[in-house]
Amino acid sequence: MPAARQPKMLRLPEVLAELDMSRAAFYRLRARGKAPRMVKLPNGQIRFRQADLDLWLAACEQTAV
Repeated sequence: MPAARQPKMLRLPEVLAELDMSRAAFYRLRARGKAPRMVKLPNGQIRFRQADLDLWLAACEQTAV
């Protein structure tokens, strides 16, 4: 049986680069509960699943129309 494929996990700098957003602007979104879903690792680091980021972006496009 093949091993399950792990979802692509992005670091915050990668997400900021993809969104072309500053860290401060991202944390303002996060404070308002409007940021993409995050995963906090046992070592305290934050990661974002690529699939969650894609869904968040799609939702942003729908509300902008």
